[in-house]
Amino acid sequence: MANTATRSFLQVAATEEATPPLRVVQIEGLVILKIIKHCKEFSPALVTGQLLGLDVGSVLEVTNCFPFPIREEDEEVEAEGANYQLEMMRCLREVNVDNNTVGWYQSTLFGSFQTVELIETFMNYQENIRRCVCIIYDPSRANQGVLALKALKLSDSFMELYRTNNFTGEKLREKNLSWVDIFEEIPIKVSNSALISAFMTELEADTPVRQCDYERLQLSTSPFLERNVEFLIECMDDLSMEQQKFQFYYRNLSRQQAQQQAWLQKRRAENMARKTSGEEPLPEEDPSNPIFKPIPEPSRLDSFLITNQIANYSNQINGVAGQSFSRLYLMKALHEK
Repeated sequence: MANTATRSFLQVAATEEATPPLRVVQIEGLVILKIIKHCKEFSPALVTGQLLGLDVGSVLEVTNCFPFPIREEDEEVEAEGANYQLEMMRCLREVNVDNNTVGWYQSTLFGSFQTVELIETFMNYQENIRRCVCIIYDPSRANQGVLALKALKLSDSFMELYRTNNFTGEKLREKNLSWVDIFEEIPIKVSNSALISAFMTELEADTPVRQCDYERLQLSTSPFLERNVEFLIECMDDLSMEQQKFQFYYRNLSRQQAQQQAWLQKRRAENMARKTSGEEPLPEEDPSNPIFKPIPEPSRLDSFLITNQIANYSNQINGVAGQSFSRLYLMKALHEK
């Protein structure tokens, strides 16, 4: 009987190791309201907070959250922030609230969140938490009638490559990794308890809403489009500078290869003369020679992140422009009538 219990325990342990991939991030409605309130209160400043919940199979449940204090450069303030997080976790544990960390949330401005700092934060979380997500909320898009809420995680192939810190072209081709494979967006599912759903049903008015929401027909999208185009131009300039780095690298590489070929031809001619005179030939490679020292290839991580950001700005401009055209056609039809 003991052997059967032992085998079943080992089987359970083996099944726990084979964790299914993350499919859905299930967030309670109250958590979303807390995130929106925190991000809007401090906008345009960027804020962060902790996500708490449970990791159940292929679903990551987010049941609670709390904000982080505003970060400063002072080491004493950073230590106080860490103590604040530990104290919050202890208080939540005492009142029997989920205190398991499943990630963090942060605000962004016009979708400019794809940075090296975000990747480093992910890697720091991954050291202690096997599966975690980052909830990104953009308050600037709320004025456009969009709930800009995203759940992101790093892809496994990118994390494996980031640990080696080798983002050369050869390594990227070997791993078949492109700029679209850095982040994975996980679908978000909003859930509420039965009591909250029943309470919301009671709050619904019996009579239909008569007040018209004319803000949806607002035609002015110039500020949002203008800022996105400005950020897009800045990213294009950054990408151009990254390309100049690679052009400089390839020019140096071709110059070095030409110098190596010239040196080899000279050495071979010298060896032919030495062979004719009966002397030992010299080696065709000289590691002490500077022309045989390999030139380090620049990392492609920055260019990948900039390309990701350009795609994000382009999608936002495309979406807002499409909505604006729909409103303009609607207003034109109403005006003609």
